[in-house]
Amino acid sequence: MKKMIIASTSTVFGSGYLDYLLPVLQVHFKNVNTVTFIPYAMPGGLCYDAYTSIVAQAFSKINMGVKGIHEYKNPKEAILNAEAIFTGGGNTFELVNQLYKHDLLNNLKLSIERGIPYVGTSAGSNICGVDMKNTNDMPIVYPPSFKTLGCFSFNINAHYLDPEKGSTHMGETRETRIKEFHVFNETAVLGLREGSWLSIENNKIILQGEHTARLFLQNQEPVELQTGIEVII
Repeated sequence: MKKMIIASTSTVFGSGYLDYLLPVLQVHFKNVNTVTFIPYAMPGGLCYDAYTSIVAQAFSKINMGVKGIHEYKNPKEAILNAEAIFTGGGNTFELVNQLYKHDLLNNLKLSIERGIPYVGTSAGSNICGVDMKNTNDMPIVYPPSFKTLGCFSFNINAHYLDPEKGSTHMGETRETRIKEFHVFNETAVLGLREGSWLSIENNKIILQGEHTARLFLQNQEPVELQTGIEVII
């Protein structure tokens, strides 16, 4: 039975790291003493220890400890034996690359399916879909495969942005990029705006947070999904 929080971002404008999500995480990680953290996405090139320290400081506000997966002698066993798991944001290519390098994808999926509470933000949310093809990140490394966890039947586009009215920017919009994806791929894509997240209990997926989400299906017009409703794709 899956128990997941899939968030667009770890930080919203004007607040600290994870601050907006902490009340949700306190309930989601009820009775958890230590969260196993996967720091492989390395935002801004942070080393694993520095990234883990930032996460630990945030979780200390709700009286939970944090231990980075890189601190365990056997990461594969650590994933299976974790009380709870958090995968943070950064570069999705590097995150997926390291998960393959350490042969952790299968164990991570197994733990999630067993009901170990999971939280992902940004890149940590991208890896929960069918594949990582809808990440916004630069391909700084080349993972063995774009296939990811497949915890649900669609992909996440985190940090989804709407076109800014009056902007003189001539580059492609996020919607255009996703339409390009759908020329070659059938997988549905959920554009998740910052400050919103998916709450997943087994196979029931509810959109939470202050924003709507934008659902893209191949050969169809995008649909706005209202917060608080079940996401059915």
